[in-house]
Amino acid sequence: MSTDRPAVVLVDPTRNGAGYKTAARDLGFTVVSLYTCEYTTAAPDHADGDDLTFYARDPDQAVRVLTEAGLSIRAIVPAMEVSTHLADRIAQLLALPGNDHSLAWARRNKAAMREHARAVGLRIPEFRLVHSAAEIVSAAADIGFPAILKPTASAGSRGVTLLPDAEAVADLDHLETLDAFDVPISEWLVERYIRGREISANYYSFEGEHRLVDMWEYLQPDDRDYDFPIWDNLQLDDTHPEWHRVDEYVRTVLDAFGIERGPSHVEVKCAADGIYLMEIAARLPGGPMVGMWLEHSEFRPFHDSIRCFLGARPLLFDAPVEFTARCGALAIHNEEGPGTLIAIHGLDVVRDLPGIDEVLVDCRPGDHVPVTRDDLTIPLGFYVSGADSDEVLRTLATIRAEVSLEIAHGQA
Repeated sequence: MSTDRPAVVLVDPTRNGAGYKTAARDLGFTVVSLYTCEYTTAAPDHADGDDLTFYARDPDQAVRVLTEAGLSIRAIVPAMEVSTHLADRIAQLLALPGNDHSLAWARRNKAAMREHARAVGLRIPEFRLVHSAAEIVSAAADIGFPAILKPTASAGSRGVTLLPDAEAVADLDHLETLDAFDVPISEWLVERYIRGREISANYYSFEGEHRLVDMWEYLQPDDRDYDFPIWDNLQLDDTHPEWHRVDEYVRTVLDAFGIERGPSHVEVKCAADGIYLMEIAARLPGGPMVGMWLEHSEFRPFHDSIRCFLGARPLLFDAPVEFTARCGALAIHNEEGPGTLIAIHGLDVVRDLPGIDEVLVDCRPGDHVPVTRDDLTIPLGFYVSGADSDEVLRTLATIRAEVSLEIAHGQA
């Protein structure tokens, strides 16, 4: 297909692809999708909705194929975490608006992220970069327990492992070998475990100005240390005791990491001795957030993301996002061991309750259910809304009281 219309290039538009493709077309652009990794090209419907589709493995190849196509390209939009660093470099090579390309890898790779944060004076956990099981053992002993092990380029907590004591590093055969994008894991961070409230903050930036969209807190069932934060998730407001401190800190992080335009998702822990950076990503958030924004506000995140990379002031900057409801989410875990799902109990009781926005069922009776360790192994989830935080928390509690998984453990 050829077109005379100007084009927007979406880099790896898979997870949020439909939203980005619709928004680009709404804004009057040819939808050009550039796929850069096996994870995105393996999706059978990855090219649905494309006007033009291209494939490249690195920025130089991407620029070459886009230039040879003779397109009038107006923006390069990073549409998925796996390739945000490539999108920044492609934009720089094409002299199009983007974020600081020299810091792109530090916004993607956790080891580079930690090194840059330390260099600019941001509070981060003590850490070691390791490349083998033997190095994990010595690094954890050096850091002290509890520690936490993280692949440097994964997502969704894939491969993240709590190391509570020396016994935990005696047998590391269970470690994940592939990250969330099916890439072999070759390096990890071993970090000091930070205790405290864990909060994610979502912003949009334009010409270096930052606007807060919202914050969410990862709530846990008890005070145990954890390596997978998704249990109950609550959208906050500015009455939260950590709101203003987190907002001030995250703005410093965005500046320090060269985020000048587009969406960002920053995760922090609020410890007794201050706020620690857990992760920064120059992309839209995952989980319930974008869908809940669309459902409960007039904010159009995909349209405003594209506007940022066009160099056009997004609508978000003319008026704050106002939500018509407070939002929340929860994940039902399988924590007892792998097995075969026999039944989901209580689902019919809660499915039609007020405030149940979406039910996400990832398994059926007869399916194998692995232990829940990351975003990819959540068997059942709910997105909910209510008039205020208390109502959302009551709905979450009702779901947990009524819904359970019956699993025959030890069966494939």
